[in-house]
Amino acid sequence: MNLTQAILPVAGLGTRFLPWTKVVPKELLPIGNEPIIAKIVDECLAVGIDDVCFVINRGKESIAEYFYANPALEEELKRRGKLHQLEQLQRYDNVRFHIVYQEDQLGDGHAIMQARKWAKSDHIAVLFGDDLFAASKPGLKQLKDAYEKYVQEPDGAIIALENVSPENVSKYGIVAPEWSHKDNERLRKVKGLVEKPKPEDAPSTLGIVGRYIIPKSTFDILPTVENGEGGEIRLIDALIKQLGQGMAIYGYECDGIRLDTGRPEGYQRAIKILSELKE
Repeated sequence: MNLTQAILPVAGLGTRFLPWTKVVPKELLPIGNEPIIAKIVDECLAVGIDDVCFVINRGKESIAEYFYANPALEEELKRRGKLHQLEQLQRYDNVRFHIVYQEDQLGDGHAIMQARKWAKSDHIAVLFGDDLFAASKPGLKQLKDAYEKYVQEPDGAIIALENVSPENVSKYGIVAPEWSHKDNERLRKVKGLVEKPKPEDAPSTLGIVGRYIIPKSTFDILPTVENGEGGEIRLIDALIKQLGQGMAIYGYECDGIRLDTGRPEGYQRAIKILSELKE
């Protein structure tokens, strides 16, 4: 799988973190000496992605600006002999960063659609800004490695899964697994997807969590699935439609701990767990 492009939908208002997010995007909240968004971009770099598109709303341009070169600062660090810090800044020098705007909050699929003209590669990674993975191997790399090793279909999709508690299935998109791979039970072939079902209606407890690798063809389907509440365009609806058209979809139950930084309590947990892993 030649995976060189990633979309990071980060247009949300971060209302749970007000008043902080009135002036600073939630994605720039720190974990250690790096913001959340840097850890997600580093996850892209770990699989060789060198073309990243941020989907933002007006006023969140600082997310992309964090990654832009700052020659004056780099020269000063070099003069002071702070070469480790200089190396940290320069690791993004060979990555192309783009921004597109989501003017209206009309669903995650609508956010991804804004990058349609930018998307060129056969497969594109989608990483949502709330989720991080505390694991020996980044979540996106786990998906890519599983697809390359076990999946034969050239045009399929693979999504990250977490086995959630039954009482929480109504907070997630849930997959109906068809089978688990005989050599790696974390990999499931998917026969159905349901958005936020009631516990009694859920086909499993395998929830979709923040990481996708989708084929470029999904961009052609998204404009046709305006089915969500309030006219939302949802990625899961596009995948359901493609599944019905015969596209293969796989789910991979990622190893490690999935961290939800979209809520203050989850953000605090992420700081604690990731700092402990560094020690």
